[in-house]
Amino acid sequence: MAGENHTTVTEFILLGLTDSPELQVILFVLFLVIYTLTIFGNAGMITLIKIDPQLQTPMYFFLTSLSLADIFYSSNITPKMLADLLSKRKVISFTGCFVQMYVFIALATTEYILFTLMAYDRYVAICNPLLYPVIMSKTVCLKMATGTYTAAFLNSIIHTTCISSLSFCGSNVIHHFFCDSPPILKLSCSDTKVNETIIFICAGINMLGTFLIIITSYIYILFSILRLHSVQGRHKAFSTCASHITAIVIFYGTSVVTYLCPNSNYSPTQGKVISVFYTVVIPMLNPLIYSLRNEEVKRTLKNVITRKRILTLT
Repeated sequence: MAGENHTTVTEFILLGLTDSPELQVILFVLFLVIYTLTIFGNAGMITLIKIDPQLQTPMYFFLTSLSLADIFYSSNITPKMLADLLSKRKVISFTGCFVQMYVFIALATTEYILFTLMAYDRYVAICNPLLYPVIMSKTVCLKMATGTYTAAFLNSIIHTTCISSLSFCGSNVIHHFFCDSPPILKLSCSDTKVNETIIFICAGINMLGTFLIIITSYIYILFSILRLHSVQGRHKAFSTCASHITAIVIFYGTSVVTYLCPNSNYSPTQGKVISVFYTVVIPMLNPLIYSLRNEEVKRTLKNVITRKRILTLT
């Protein structure tokens, strides 16, 4: 490298979602609305869980953690994307790029593990109801949450270090709207085979490992539900699981396509569209899914609205 005329990259340029000024304005308004709904939706979910004593259970403890992670997860990417939609030069510093990547990977990993813990919680509640208070005690849940964030941020250190240690001495144009690992790896002038292998293994463990645990949990749950004699009991069990399964399918489906499928299967534009779903749209959908498909949350929301109406009338 010493004999070649290369300039070390100190900043990156994000191409964003589109070059069309008219479309950029439309996308700015759309994503601003989505981001606003994300913040208020997840904050509202946290508030509902906190004010209702009947929702002070391990399942809703993990749902609170998920909503909190969604707020930071979306805030790590969307504000920068909104600013770039109105900017002519979409620049991010080298350090800023890898900080964004680090936070993104850490929070994405947190969500994978939280979905797994929520599936395990439903497994214990439905398959071992008598032992549920002991197995899923408050102390155990706090330890699980602490372990989740610790594992997620350690995983992100490995992932980010593998990429930031590469040499970037050519193009600094990222064909994406945020600093994600696949498009940044393409910019490196180093041999990235080892790095790509490490990242693929880590992503495989995080996504497929947690997904297998979730699937196994729900297989046991399904058999337990089918053995219930009460139709009302079956309906309640399915109701508490339906929202969780919906959120899992959407989140895992889009992220697996991005990180575990060959890049040749889709264009950079298609990759951006898929990324929009799991970085911008899904954090907004989670509170909607859990509020519209969960009877307990809907009941709490109705009670809150009813109280406000009574207070307004009086």
